[in-house]
Amino acid sequence: MRDLDVRPATSWNDVETVFGPHGACSDCWCMWFRVPGPRFRAMPPQERKERLQSLVTGAERPPGVLAYLEGAPVGWCAVAPREEHVRLVRSHVTRPADPDETGVWSVTCFYVTRAGRGHGVPAALLRGATAFAAAHGARALEAYPKDTGTRLPAADLYHGWPALFEEAGFTELTRRTPT
Repeated sequence: MRDLDVRPATSWNDVETVFGPHGACSDCWCMWFRVPGPRFRAMPPQERKERLQSLVTGAERPPGVLAYLEGAPVGWCAVAPREEHVRLVRSHVTRPADPDETGVWSVTCFYVTRAGRGHGVPAALLRGATAFAAAHGARALEAYPKDTGTRLPAADLYHGWPALFEEAGFTELTRRTPT
């Protein structure tokens, strides 16, 4: 078995290595859930990148965790208090039953490089995100896996998939409509 380790995302160089030149997917730079829709669409990719960089290097708590395979960064998982993800509360798909509930953290995004695929990186990232959230006082951790019943390209699985969370001990509380 290859050496797989998950750590808080405190190295901007490692985040950049995982995300590549296009911010993981479509120049998002993991800002989709953190920035309201009109503002996100108007925000140039470079500004999204700079916002993520400031969260990684300047915040008291990093915005996620990184997976390392044989010492090389190969995966990312965004995990933070739910209130930091403004789109979760506004979306009819992910709106929480009780948006004022405190201590709830959210896993919003996974990204695994080609080199990291096929090595159990998403499961390791989820374990690491769960431990990270707990260490920072999370009372509960929620996620929004995509259940389509069909095989999807890797880029469409950024929320994760139901079995990933079920195998990690998560319990489904609500099933939202896809739109």
